[in-house]
Amino acid sequence: MWKPNQPATPPTPPSDAGRSTTPGTTTPGFDARNPAGAPGEQATIGKSLVVKGEISGAESLYIDGKVEGSINLPGNRVTVGRNGQVAATILAREIVVLGKIRGNCQATDRVDIRAEGSLTGDVIAARISIEDGAFFKGGIDIRKPGAEAKNGQPATPAPTETPATEA
Repeated sequence: MWKPNQPATPPTPPSDAGRSTTPGTTTPGFDARNPAGAPGEQATIGKSLVVKGEISGAESLYIDGKVEGSINLPGNRVTVGRNGQVAATILAREIVVLGKIRGNCQATDRVDIRAEGSLTGDVIAARISIEDGAFFKGGIDIRKPGAEAKNGQPATPAPTETPATEA
């Protein structure tokens, strides 16, 4: 029974966490309302925005517009939305692809290419997930998390040199 002197509390809607847009499938920890996963700690580049240059920072990023250049968010998530078109080198903790990326991606944790996503470029990550229907063209280099060279730098393949011969 309703009591007029009591504050009304609206019912809470059911959570969409763990749901995906593909019927019958779920992705643990994925919230369709907040694909970047960090509540309140996410920047957004909207559909009508075009960014050319370098993006760096300390928060997650959701891209639904166009970005050209480089994206450097090493401890955060970069999500390319369904309308997003990225022509850039990306360095992040986690990269989620719902739109199109043309460029190399390096993730300290994982790269996730969803069914409607497209990635053309090389990937360096500890884990990678490519859903059915996704497009991927490039190379994959799986690196163990925290794998570092002896000098404390990230492990990268050393260039091979061939000795010059004298004629």
